[in-house]
Amino acid sequence: MSAPPPSHPPAPSPLTHFDAQGQAHMVDVSAKVPTHRVAVAEGTIRMQRATFTLVAEGRAKKGDVLAVARIAAIQGAKRTAELVPLCHPLPITRVAVEFELDAARSCVRCQARVETVGVTGVEMEALTAVQVGLLTVYDMCKAADRGMVMEGIRVLEKSGGKSGSWRAEPGSSG
Repeated sequence: MSAPPPSHPPAPSPLTHFDAQGQAHMVDVSAKVPTHRVAVAEGTIRMQRATFTLVAEGRAKKGDVLAVARIAAIQGAKRTAELVPLCHPLPITRVAVEFELDAARSCVRCQARVETVGVTGVEMEALTAVQVGLLTVYDMCKAADRGMVMEGIRVLEKSGGKSGSWRAEPGSSG
């Protein structure tokens, strides 16, 4: 019988939501200094031309699609910690959501800017705002177009905290 191989402690993970044993945990941010933090995210939803026209002209059966989607996006940012298990609940100080209509591509672009003064960033809140805003567009228009596609959901920029500022390269996915 041969001896078992020597036991080596696992290498530390570069993923902060895992401990040395590989178990998921909520990151301890208690020693971090509060700073002004900002994150901007975007995404689009593509749809049929007729559906795009309903949204653009405000003629959807359920009402003003983009007004409802804006409120939903703001609510999504505020509830991120309830939806994403390891996110910290944050005192969000600002959520701004903009929609841009792109008639040439029959799509709606959503951009969300989220701010806080705190010890952890708001990237997840910005991403959640975008996704919930786009999901709301889908929900309000699905009777006309079940084939809508949400795509390009990504962080465009973030600032604040120890890691400083970061900006996505134009046209990149990260």
